[in-house]
Amino acid sequence: MTTLPVREQIHAHPSSITSFCQRGTDVFIVKWALVVIALVAIAGLVAGQLGLLKGTPPADLGVRDGKLKPPSQTPNSVSSQASLYPDHPQRAYADIAPLPLKGDPDATLDRIAGIIEAMDGANIVKREPGYIYAQFTTRLMKYVDDAEFWFDPDANVIQVRSASRLGKSDLGVNRERIEFIRQKLSSS
Repeated sequence: MTTLPVREQIHAHPSSITSFCQRGTDVFIVKWALVVIALVAIAGLVAGQLGLLKGTPPADLGVRDGKLKPPSQTPNSVSSQASLYPDHPQRAYADIAPLPLKGDPDATLDRIAGIIEAMDGANIVKREPGYIYAQFTTRLMKYVDDAEFWFDPDANVIQVRSASRLGKSDLGVNRERIEFIRQKLSSS
């Protein structure tokens, strides 16, 4: 069997050069797509570290007419009072049980404050009789979530609300946080 020189092989099989060029173009596109993805990820990290992703603190937190703020309009919050808003679009997603008392209300809120203070990225912003407002900041992107804990004298429980400031979804982080606090509270 004789082997043709490369030039003659290309002329004999023009589709092979097209295939070779197409593979080269595909590799080029994939490499540039990866570069663009890496640059976007780096830009996001830098923006987070500069505090550009923390959002604006809500001005309407606290207890009003025996209620905490309603759940968010998107699936990025939990509230033990979600059932008070039956027509709310995120009622089912946001619904979470209130925290039980461990002793008297002040002692329970003291325990909750101690649990929060031991958590990474947590900061108690406001502490009043019967109420705690805390912010939780993620380590990498510096997103901020706002959490409230209020002693409800009518129900004799600690009502909770935790919500992300930014994004349409919290990927379950707020629920996990409240359940972590619940677990620590029950074991203290």
